[in-house]
Amino acid sequence: MPSSSSSSRVAIVGGGPAGLMAAEVLALRGVQVDVFDAMPSVGRKFLLAGRGGLNLTHSEPTEALLQRYGERADSLRATVRAFDGTPVREWAAGLGIETFVGTSGRVFPTDMKAAPLLRAWLQRLREAGVRFHARHRWTGWRDDGALRFSTPAGETKHLADATVLALGGASWKRLGSDGAWVAWLQERGVEVAPLKPSNCGFDVAPTGAGRPGWSEHLRQRFAGQPLKPVAASYADGAGRQQGEFVLTDSGVEGSLVYAFSARLRDEIAAAGQATWLLDLLPQHGDEQVLAEVSRPRGPRSLSTHLKSRLGIHGAKMTLLHELLTKEQLDDPRTLARSIKRLPLVLARPRPIDEAISTAGGVAFAAIDARFMLRAAPGVFVAGEMLDWEAPTGGYLLTACFATGRAAAQGVLEWLAGPESRGEG
Repeated sequence: MPSSSSSSRVAIVGGGPAGLMAAEVLALRGVQVDVFDAMPSVGRKFLLAGRGGLNLTHSEPTEALLQRYGERADSLRATVRAFDGTPVREWAAGLGIETFVGTSGRVFPTDMKAAPLLRAWLQRLREAGVRFHARHRWTGWRDDGALRFSTPAGETKHLADATVLALGGASWKRLGSDGAWVAWLQERGVEVAPLKPSNCGFDVAPTGAGRPGWSEHLRQRFAGQPLKPVAASYADGAGRQQGEFVLTDSGVEGSLVYAFSARLRDEIAAAGQATWLLDLLPQHGDEQVLAEVSRPRGPRSLSTHLKSRLGIHGAKMTLLHELLTKEQLDDPRTLARSIKRLPLVLARPRPIDEAISTAGGVAFAAIDARFMLRAAPGVFVAGEMLDWEAPTGGYLLTACFATGRAAAQGVLEWLAGPESRGEG
């Protein structure tokens, strides 16, 4: 890597995982780094992500991991290859945080917590000379090229030799990611794909019984309850996965939903709705379900019969009543088929601010191989601001770490002089 002068000054706007990783790479090379964040402290969304157990990365082989980035796999290939699951675990170990691989292949700190890792990371950054500026909300550029910030004390500016923007997408606005940067980059001629919810829940369409969404009975009794184990697939049967999800007041959310959310969202945008197929008994074969459903039940109710023969009860039974007509419930073949392939019609994704992450952002065509904006020399972009998306499972953080690291390396090349920029 080209050497850089300790007199170089780099501004990093955004104190999430991408910005902090860029700060680390630069500071350890002797660059003076200033990190600006709109919130009272950095890493707020990182801490939220770790609330239920910090999923740092995934243990999948690199090529399998790359496929989780869908259409952007090729754009991220070299970057993620350089900092995939194994280097992420080594990096965490360097901070004194040991990790383990869960049964799903996901990687977690042994104590499952985000706060100890963030504390150790910030201590390393401060020891390397990184300066943090809280409550500094970026508002674009001044005419002289300086960065503009809104602070409790009024507007201030900051001049730097290079800038890394790592402002996130537009989900969880209360934690600082509000997408306001889109307009400022577009004003400078940067191509930005519209921001859309990713890893999000969905509202259901009117049910088969003609009701507008869930019934009052389902909302009162089962909203917030998980359905497990279940399997799901797209309407064409592709992408089958097993897991769990949660019924909400208006639809569905949870890890299994998030795994399908990108394609479901795009199908809704194109056709007005999307169908998600549910297998309520993934451990039972079709013939077994049909045989049990077809058994005479005598005076017993259908609910009692299905509970005793197949273990279907509670939220699963209510969902069948919700989505099927009485005629469908009374026909054994239709009922058996529905238990294994229950179509759930989704009407709309939940609002972007509720999503775990966002799709869209700065187009890869708008940056060069160093993650520098072609329309703004000396300005680099990393993290969720870029136009990529991935399911939960460690893939989001992995790409944020990797692109933050790559953008910092791009900055070092830029600071090395005109020769590395192709100007000499």
